Amino acid sequence: MDQTLAGPLGQAGQAVRDRWGERPLAFVRTYGCQQNVADGEKIKGLLEQMGFGFTESPEDASFVLFNTCAVREHAEDRVFGNVGALKNQKRRRPDMVIAVCGCMTEQAQAADRLRKSFPFVDMVFGTGAIHRLPELMLDVLTQSKRAFLQGCQEEARLEGLPIRRDGKSRAWVTAMYGCDNFCSYCIVPYVRGREKSREPGAVLAECQGLVEAGYKEITLLGQNVNSYGKGLSSPTNFAGLLRDLDKIPGDYRIRFMTSHPKDASEELFQVMAESRHIPRHIHLPFQSGNDRVLSEMNRRYTREKYLSLIQAARRLMPDITFTSDVIVGFPGETYQEFQDTLSLIREVEFVNLFTFIYSPRAGTKAAGMPDPISHKEKTEWFAELLRVQEEIAARNCQKLVGSRQRVLVESRNEKTGLLQGRTPGSLTVDFPGGPEKVGGFAQVEVTEARGWALRGVEIKA
Repeated sequence: MDQTLAGPLGQAGQAVRDRWGERPLAFVRTYGCQQNVADGEKIKGLLEQMGFGFTESPEDASFVLFNTCAVREHAEDRVFGNVGALKNQKRRRPDMVIAVCGCMTEQAQAADRLRKSFPFVDMVFGTGAIHRLPELMLDVLTQSKRAFLQGCQEEARLEGLPIRRDGKSRAWVTAMYGCDNFCSYCIVPYVRGREKSREPGAVLAECQGLVEAGYKEITLLGQNVNSYGKGLSSPTNFAGLLRDLDKIPGDYRIRFMTSHPKDASEELFQVMAESRHIPRHIHLPFQSGNDRVLSEMNRRYTREKYLSLIQAARRLMPDITFTSDVIVGFPGETYQEFQDTLSLIREVEFVNLFTFIYSPRAGTKAAGMPDPISHKEKTEWFAELLRVQEEIAARNCQKLVGSRQRVLVESRNEKTGLLQGRTPGSLTVDFPGGPEKVGGFAQVEVTEARGWALRGVEIKA
């Protein structure tokens, strides 16, 4: 742990004990992407150092924190609704502390709404201020005042923070912060700041520690991991980082997200093809299959460029699988242009898609674009896309029947008694087995494809 944190953590811990006694409970709810999840683990690490235990019920908590997302309006509405539901609880228990942090709070209008319309919220801080949580806690508990902190982009101070990881087999590791892409629909560059890569030594040390601790899958995170290396003193790119990580001895997997097509390279695919630890799977968002829409999105690649990347990856790794993100109903998109998206989906045959109807974000360029297509029409397009993808997913699953897969067992369904694991190609498979298997690898023969779901049986060694 960074020694500069020791003083503030100790002072905040004493204030926590003075207010609530030994081992009060904290409730932390994270919304949004995997980077938010990684941020939430750092927040819980700090809270644990301050003396908190944790609960899954806000009613039992002395400290309640919502770690928010700003990518879609629906996510913000859920946060405001859940925060509002605490008003009566705060009235009954005035000693509790309520906090809101994360991407949503970096938007001026959201922070202003929290300040004015939610006076029972004690603490609001942004994405770059996680390391300031002990100071904010101390201010709230000892000075009985609200604490608001935005725009604090000090990513270097995020090194050395304690982390309380949510699982024992899968771990998130941040490779870089921020985004320089400014896609016209996306709020992320405005709430997470400019791109900044972590030093490769820090990433390597964290990953090696996780492997030594028994973690079986490490996912490297960045808004655009393919641009890794910006601002570093020594020339390094993402392919080089992966090559070095692959040298760590042990039995584990390395995944990464998110890859931007404009920076994906054949060198990256070559490293994947030669790797002992990187599954032959890549999440490569294309968003739209139409060049005019891609240009309006400011994605900086064309349909042809995207498909050439798919072909290059398959040339080196014929068994590689792809997942992707798609936006339906971008402002000005026509039905014919939407059909170009469907044709790309049919051509690539993704194993899975993360699909969204366009949601305007105040402050982005797209929010001011004419948008004549009704939400009803966009919903119909969305349903059409899902039907196409479901057919493709079912075919992809059927092809795996009879194959043997090395599966990372992630959970056990208490109702069915079946284990659930993930194949190297990022498909889930259910199979019989005991709870002792969770967190490890298992050899599974796929026996059945039910639509886009796989069933199998473990192959005993």
